[in-house]
Order: sequence, then structure tokens, then C-alpha cells
Amino acid sequence: MRNDVPFAVWSRERQQRIEGVLAAALPPPGAPAATLAGAMRHAVLGAGKRLRPLLAYAASEINGADPACVDSRAAAVELIHAYSLVHDDLPCMDDDTLRRGKPTCHVAFGEATALLAGDALQSLAFAVLAADPAPTSAEACRILAEAAGCAGMAGGQQLDLEATGAALDLASLELLHRMKTGALIAAAIRLGSLCGRPLEAAEASALDAYARAAGLAFQVVDDVLDAEGSDASLGKTAGKDAARNKATFVTLAGLAPAKRRAMALRDEARDSLAPLGGAATRLAELADWIVLRTK
Repeated sequence: MRNDVPFAVWSRERQQRIEGVLAAALPPPGAPAATLAGAMRHAVLGAGKRLRPLLAYAASEINGADPACVDSRAAAVELIHAYSLVHDDLPCMDDDTLRRGKPTCHVAFGEATALLAGDALQSLAFAVLAADPAPTSAEACRILAEAAGCAGMAGGQQLDLEATGAALDLASLELLHRMKTGALIAAAIRLGSLCGRPLEAAEASALDAYARAAGLAFQVVDDVLDAEGSDASLGKTAGKDAARNKATFVTLAGLAPAKRRAMALRDEARDSLAPLGGAATRLAELADWIVLRTK
């Protein structure tokens, strides 16, 4: 893979690429149940960092995969992420009204339709994976299902609900976020690495260590931005965690220590890539992007 292309160009090209893949996978605006189709497209298209697809594409460069082979895995993990945001924003969860700079799905389409949109996006993710003729498709389905389930994202969301207003220590908070946020980030990296030649054991271990550090770094930075940012800069409601008495890395450790932790995790993520050489350049750049981002 060529690493002489600036990161901003590489990432923009893949963001545009996955936007097209997602648009093609989603039901068209004129489909039966057009309101539901519209809600699904509202939740997925036109905004978002596309971090998880970028991680999948970057991980696939370790074993020299063609980006076309990564498309279905990158799309599937983004569809799961989008469904989780739709459900997370519902009044029964976080009751948010702004997401990615526009009204949340339930505000735009009503709670019942938003619930169905999340359900349909989850189903679509696995349909996209199952349609991929690659021999690793079944393994990809298993990885994504586990990351989204009780031991991963959904379980982490349950821990988050139970932690609201409760005393929590840093170790418990880390576990919560390694499940709620980190599991899907790790899955994106594993899904990308399934493309191309099989990984050697040392390569797989390096990617696992990277995913662990980068996934937690993402959440620490989210907590910092929630404390420092505005609705306009973040594209979502700022300060919501403090308003709901949620434990965060900022409330438990303080703003400056949380920033230092994020930088330390960035360094840990980058250091873990040393055995992978230049093929991991994009993953290293993504670690920087995760920590230095402003939204």
C-alpha cells in the first residue's frame, strides 16, 4: 500500500467510498415502508466520522487486502454503530435530541419508527456480511455479533444505565467503556484484518493491543470533549454526562489527568504497531486522529 498519500486524502477517499457502499446497501427512499427507509437513511448517511470503517480499511493494509474486499465489513460495522446511536438517543436511554449535527432519529421520525430503524439497521448489517462471498464471512458475522452483544456493546450500555447516579471507580468505568465502545472498535479492526492473507500470530497480537488502547482512548477523548465542547462543535448535546450525573474519566480523574491519559493511550496504541512496520502507518495516523480530534 502507498503511504506517501497524506492521511487527510486517504481518509477522505475512504469516507467517500464507504458513503457510497452504505447508500447502496440501505433501502431506497421509495422502498415499501418508505418512512422506515427514510429513518434508516437519516440515521446513517451524510454525517459521522466513519472511524470504524476507516479502522477496518487501515487494518486490511497489514495483509495487503484490496479495499473492495473490505467494503462489506466496513459497512456492516458502521450499520451496527448507527443502530446503536439511534437506540442510545431514545428517551428510554439518553433522551438526546441532536446527533451528528441534525435531529436524532426519534425526534425526526417518532420513537416507534426510530426503534424499528435501529432494529432494521442491525439486521441489514448481518445481511451485508452474509452476502459477501469471501470464505471468512461466517467468522466476520461471529466477530460482529459478539462485539454487539451482551459481552460487548449492548452489555456495556446496560452497565452504563446502571452506573448513572452511582459511585463508580476508574476500573469499573474502563470495563464499561471497553465493552460499550471498545468492543465495536476492536471488531472493526479484526474485520478488516480478515481480508487479504491470514495474519501471523505476532501481527494479530499487535492489532489486538492497538485496538485495546485506541478504543479506550476514543472514550477518554469523548469525555474530555463532552466537558469542553459545545453543541455546535460536537454536533451533539454537550455536557450531557455531567447533567445526568454520569461517571466519566473527567469527573473521576479530572480534566488534565484525563487528557494525559488519552495521550498515554495514543502512545501505547502507536507503540503496539512496531512489529507491523510501514503497513501500519494508517493505523498509527488514526491513533493520532482519535486523540487530537475536536468532535
